[in-house]
Amino acid sequence: MRRSILLGFLLLLTFDTAGQVGIKLAGDRIGGGDIQTWLAGVVEEPLIYLVLACYAGAFATYVSLLKYAPVGPAYAAAHGHIVTVLIISMLFLGERLTVVQALGGVAILAGLAVLAITESRTTDKASSLPEQNR
Repeated sequence: MRRSILLGFLLLLTFDTAGQVGIKLAGDRIGGGDIQTWLAGVVEEPLIYLVLACYAGAFATYVSLLKYAPVGPAYAAAHGHIVTVLIISMLFLGERLTVVQALGGVAILAGLAVLAITESRTTDKASSLPEQNR
């Protein structure tokens, strides 16, 4: 069960990250202009449809995770893409990392770790209780 939850978290992270990077790339390709030109560009941009598919996949994965995983880590995992998008943006899109952004990424990772550790301790304690005390 834990392996499937971990795979679900990774799938959610993948969908969310791909969707965010896709939005960035599509926005760069569409460009600016007046609202009609921009909307026409959105409709004609194939990456937009890939982004929508990623968001649909992320939603379905998140809802499925909520059935089996504790709410705290599931909610935190739904926002872990902030760090992965930051890393991909630096490596492949030429964006710069500031000290504040680095500290924010470390804080997010630390928060995920704290949630995972405390949730596993809570789960272990609950599983060791007799059936009538649960």
